[in-house]
Amino acid sequence: MSNPRVYLDNAATTPLDPQVIEAMTAVMKDVHGNPSSIHAEGRQARTTIEQARRTIAKHLNASIGEIFFTSGGTEANNMALKCAVRDLGVRRIISSPTEHHCVLHSLDSIGEQEDQVEIVQVELDEKGRVDLADLRRLLADQSQKTMVSLMHSNNEIGTMIDLQEIGALCEEHGAYFHSDTVQTMGYYPIDVEATAISFLSGAAHKFYGPKGVGFIYINGDNIIKPYLDGGAQERNMRAGTENTYGIVGMATALDLACQEREDREQKIRSLRTYLCEQLAKDFPEADLNGDPTQGHYKVLNLRFPPSPKTELLLFNLDIAGISVSGGSACSSGTDTGSHVIRALRGDDDDAVNIRVSFSHHNTKEEVDRLLGVLRSVLR
Repeated sequence: MSNPRVYLDNAATTPLDPQVIEAMTAVMKDVHGNPSSIHAEGRQARTTIEQARRTIAKHLNASIGEIFFTSGGTEANNMALKCAVRDLGVRRIISSPTEHHCVLHSLDSIGEQEDQVEIVQVELDEKGRVDLADLRRLLADQSQKTMVSLMHSNNEIGTMIDLQEIGALCEEHGAYFHSDTVQTMGYYPIDVEATAISFLSGAAHKFYGPKGVGFIYINGDNIIKPYLDGGAQERNMRAGTENTYGIVGMATALDLACQEREDREQKIRSLRTYLCEQLAKDFPEADLNGDPTQGHYKVLNLRFPPSPKTELLLFNLDIAGISVSGGSACSSGTDTGSHVIRALRGDDDDAVNIRVSFSHHNTKEEVDRLLGVLRSVLR
């Protein structure tokens, strides 16, 4: 009997937790009403959704009136950026070249459609860390209403920002602060009451919930209009019949992730440390992309010098039953390479990079299988 596959691409998506499946299935069976209907079935669905909203708000220390359900992180990030320009008078957005494509492409769209909006990129160091001195310099220009949009953890290399530090800088200079927290939601504690943040986003499938559902936190001081036109759902902020069982699955998954955060983190860190130690012994020529000490503990981006043996490394790993990636899953099917690595290393870099992203479900034996294939292919 062949070995089961080893899944090490948890930054792309995570498997559904069995308890999440159970909670969603119960809703599918028993809660079929439209949450906007006023009859008993509708009221039952509405109550179910509001219970989920309270759960998510509790884990962010937010008001329930600041949580709005979306189709995922992409919609949430688009909503924050484009509504800030349209409704809050933002005329300058400071971001970085290593943001997720949903942010970068939103900024491209804003720049093309809004002649009066300036898009500025903050400087990064070779590990993808924000140059705080450059950010302060950019924020010192207060001639235009400004928003800073920087992701909490980079989805490809794991490099992180300090939410409170960046938030305090933005508050000091009167700027809005948006952060894509899709990769860190459920993995790190986030307290919006203690952090000067205007908008943040979450996607259920990154923390063992269902795909196709997410949320946006909108600070109560920010009054924006709906991003989607239609009905009056989500207190007139997000048109469309709510995905009741998806929302329940997301709330269940986040509740589990927050309750088990420390235990999950300990398991993942031990696997990551073990892989790093073995790589240093067996592949001294290999390097790491990103910040290995201050980056997200679930992400490890490995860099191998170019050679005939590394050219088909991802393919050979897949054939051997091991799932890793070369970068963002949103870029799969293209051969343009990673925009993150390109921003940090330049266009002429020809090293081979693979992203290993862990789960608390992974085991030391699975890491050993990865190492065995790497030794077989590269040695």
